[in-house]
Amino acid sequence: MSKKVLILSASPRKNSNSEMLARAFAAGAEASGNEVELISLRGKDLRFCQGCFACQRTGKCVIADDMLWIVPKMEQADVLVFATPIYYYEMSGQMKTLLDRGNPLFVADYRFRDIYFLSSAAEDEEEVPLRAQSGLEGWIACFPKARLAGCVFGGGVTECGEMKNRPDRLEAARAMGASV
Repeated sequence: MSKKVLILSASPRKNSNSEMLARAFAAGAEASGNEVELISLRGKDLRFCQGCFACQRTGKCVIADDMLWIVPKMEQADVLVFATPIYYYEMSGQMKTLLDRGNPLFVADYRFRDIYFLSSAAEDEEEVPLRAQSGLEGWIACFPKARLAGCVFGGGVTECGEMKNRPDRLEAARAMGASV
C-alpha cells in the first residue's frame, strides 16, 4: 500500500550532505511506489515558538510564516523523515525550530506513525548523532501513535557534496526509504 512520505531537510546549505541522504531516502521510497515530498527549510520563514499555546486551543499557530503550510503537510503524512546536519553534537537550529513549531500537531488527529532520522557530521564516531536523535525521540514521545522507525548517520563529511564519498550511507538511506 502506497504511503504519503514527507521529508523535511533542515540544512541551511544547498546540496548539503544531510540533504543528499534525504534525496537518497526519497529515491528509495519513490521506487517502492510511495508518494514522496521533500521540503527544504533553507530559505523558509520559520520563526521561533512564542510559547503562547494558542495552538493547543485552535489547532493553528498564531505566527504567520511558512509553518502555516508545513504543519498540515506533516499532519497528513503517513511517514515523516527529518534530515539534519549535526552541529555541536546536536540537530540544526532549523530542525529544533521546526519541531517546536510542530506544536499544533499535539492536538491534531495526525496520520504519521513511522518517523525516520537522517544526519550527517564532520565527525564520524558512532555516538555523534545520539544527542540529536535523543532530541527527536523527545518530540516523538509526545505523539503516542508514532515511533522512531530508523536512523542513518553519515559521518566524516564537511564540505557540501562529500556524502558522494560515502556510498554506503547513501545506499543505507535509499534502502531505508525503499522499506517504508
